[in-house]
Amino acid sequence: MKYSFWVVAAFLVLNISCSIPSQAQGATNPIIYADVPDLSMIRVGETYYMSSTTMHMNPGVPIMKSKDLVNWQLVNYVYPTLADVDATKLDNLQNEYGRGSWASCLRYQNGVYYVSTFSGTTHKTYIYSTKDIEKGPWMLTTIDASLHDHTFFFDDDGRVFIIWGNGKLMIAELEADFSGLREGSERVLIENASAPAGPNIGLGAEGSQLFKINGSYYLFNITWPRGGMRTVVVHRAQSLDGPWEGRIALQDKGVAQGGLIDTPDGRWFSYLFRDNGAVGRIPYVVPVTWDDGWPLLGVDGKVPNKLDLPASNGLIPGIVNSDDFKRKKKEADLPLVWQWNHNPVNELWSVRERKGYLRLKTGRLDGDFLQARNTLTQRTIGPVCSGSTSIDISNMKDGDFAGLALLQKKYGQVGVKSEDGLKYLVMVSAQTESPVEIERMPLTQQTVFLKADCNFIDRKDVASFYYSLDGKNWTKIGEQLKMEYTLPHFMGYRFGLFNYATKNPGGFVDFDYFHMSDQLVNED
Repeated sequence: MKYSFWVVAAFLVLNISCSIPSQAQGATNPIIYADVPDLSMIRVGETYYMSSTTMHMNPGVPIMKSKDLVNWQLVNYVYPTLADVDATKLDNLQNEYGRGSWASCLRYQNGVYYVSTFSGTTHKTYIYSTKDIEKGPWMLTTIDASLHDHTFFFDDDGRVFIIWGNGKLMIAELEADFSGLREGSERVLIENASAPAGPNIGLGAEGSQLFKINGSYYLFNITWPRGGMRTVVVHRAQSLDGPWEGRIALQDKGVAQGGLIDTPDGRWFSYLFRDNGAVGRIPYVVPVTWDDGWPLLGVDGKVPNKLDLPASNGLIPGIVNSDDFKRKKKEADLPLVWQWNHNPVNELWSVRERKGYLRLKTGRLDGDFLQARNTLTQRTIGPVCSGSTSIDISNMKDGDFAGLALLQKKYGQVGVKSEDGLKYLVMVSAQTESPVEIERMPLTQQTVFLKADCNFIDRKDVASFYYSLDGKNWTKIGEQLKMEYTLPHFMGYRFGLFNYATKNPGGFVDFDYFHMSDQLVNED
């Protein structure tokens, strides 16, 4: 019996160990399977901080924190809203999809954290600073120029420079108070920074990030040769005055745009991202070795699937999370995982008016979901994810439409329409870029459960929508949405809770919860 017991035990241990996912043995790429593009990263002591791009979402410029380069948690945003103009407020049929703030640069100097960004909406450059990156407050200085994809850089002599541009890269020294470019300092840094990738370039070198390591300057850029892939180009010089030498640093899987980061134990990595279909632009980390003063990215020039870093614990709850909308007195009204589509109208939403519910009110008429205000969003995540909610529709007015969406230009919605005193459960698809009501059915109860499932495996990029009358048994509605990453929105798909009026403002709906899962229960 003892012999049989140990044989069985050994067999069980072997099977358990073989069934453990590979990521349990260490980190795997991508390190974040979600839309976190235009990374900028620093290490302060043993803590890493990262900023990213969220464009038309508010609050904006997320700050994330990690102890291991793999497991990241949202800890702050740089601003609540960037500007107060028609485009940011979805007023007068204006919007800032694909614009907002882009490509931030995160730096740390003499106990102060700096984040700079620029906007295609306002055509200005913004420099924020704080002594407490996780709590703020942030001080703002504005430059009256839109410095494209710039890098903000403190040199050893105390002077501060900024580099920007596409193809032809420019450099200028900043005024001591960061209020503008020092007169007479603007000049061409590199005439054609795309040159190392060849003469036939589709996307000129941009996404600049500058580092100084062991006395040498290293400038990272992305470029894209026609017929090729996104490519990392690195230029090196001993002085900002040049001369600059350039090389291709990585050309694999289209993983590009980022920079360098070192670990407390002296290892080097490069943080980059990859266009990955409808889920968005997802971060990768690749090891870096050095040869004759040049950084060599990847393993034999390739992006590895596995990394000698701790395993990922998943993106829940650090990047996305469920929410029951229950708030204590001193708690923030919304956790950091939430962002509004454009500027919110704060008078038209609440998590306090009805305990344990998110209330979305209508305050004007909107004819289109993409122009509707106060859509509350979270990222979708890969390889699969599911978002679900329960909604009380008792207080809708005639013409109202409320529910759960997957937000991008080619969006999908499952929700409730109120028409002529009756309620209808509907699924709407904008896969053809114009919204089409695919299916509707009468709804006679005042609470309904809604769900959207996303499958990003091997860029399948499909979503299915469901409803339930009891919260347990789910029924598919409408048709499968073929999700597509479109440049007009320039962002991965997001779950969105929405409510807007088409005839009579003043109604409201109450969302009981939002549940996020990294698994799919309903298989298509």
